[in-house]
Amino acid sequence: MTTPTPTPTYNAMTLPSNDNVNPYCFSVDLNGQWFTQKGKMIAYYGRIRFEALSAGPLDALVAANFHSPLYAHDWIVASGQGRLLLADRGFDVNSYDLDDGNLTIRAGNLLAFEPGLELKQSIIPGFLTLIGTGRFVAASNGPVHFVEPPIRVDPQALLGWADCPSPCHHYDHSYMRGVLGAARMMFGVGGTSGEEHQFDFTGQGTVLMQSSEVVADEDTLLRDLEGQVGLLGVGGLQRLHRTIGQRLAAERQ
Repeated sequence: MTTPTPTPTYNAMTLPSNDNVNPYCFSVDLNGQWFTQKGKMIAYYGRIRFEALSAGPLDALVAANFHSPLYAHDWIVASGQGRLLLADRGFDVNSYDLDDGNLTIRAGNLLAFEPGLELKQSIIPGFLTLIGTGRFVAASNGPVHFVEPPIRVDPQALLGWADCPSPCHHYDHSYMRGVLGAARMMFGVGGTSGEEHQFDFTGQGTVLMQSSEVVADEDTLLRDLEGQVGLLGVGGLQRLHRTIGQRLAAERQ
């Protein structure tokens, strides 16, 4: 009979330094400041305080490193010294290092990053871009796979991309044709599977895929759509109102 391996018990001194505790938890050796997404800190040791980005003493830090107003209220700054434990609902968690590079990642999957990196809002809804040199921590539904373009990726499996152009939408011909295709294009009626709609990557760089089509957080896409509403005039808002009404009616059938 095999004796089970005992589960390790950690303290502030034995926790890993800037490394995984297990596949689902990451330990940050904090000595200064990190940007962290709200709700992703599960525990900490030491003298650490958590402040909203609107806090006055953080003005210079936020002005230099955080340029995504749509997501600003989702983030805080952890300051001080100690060990910060990050996790996200049992998803796989890993850290990545950028060296004078740029990486775009699904907004709901980015857990934390150090101030050496500058965060901007991607032109692709629901994604954020990190630029510069430094470490960040991200979650994925299953292990992450790194692939090179040219490649087409299921939108739900796409985690991000590094050092390559933004993707284009690709729709299969079967999706586009016929009455059903017309209804989908007008109102978004009917599910869109990865077999019908993909993100198309070309050029040089690296694409990151998770091992699942289950997205961690759909609220990020809604946030981007809400951010575009201010660009619409009265006519555009009325048209959007009608389209939403038609979509809701179709979903209730």
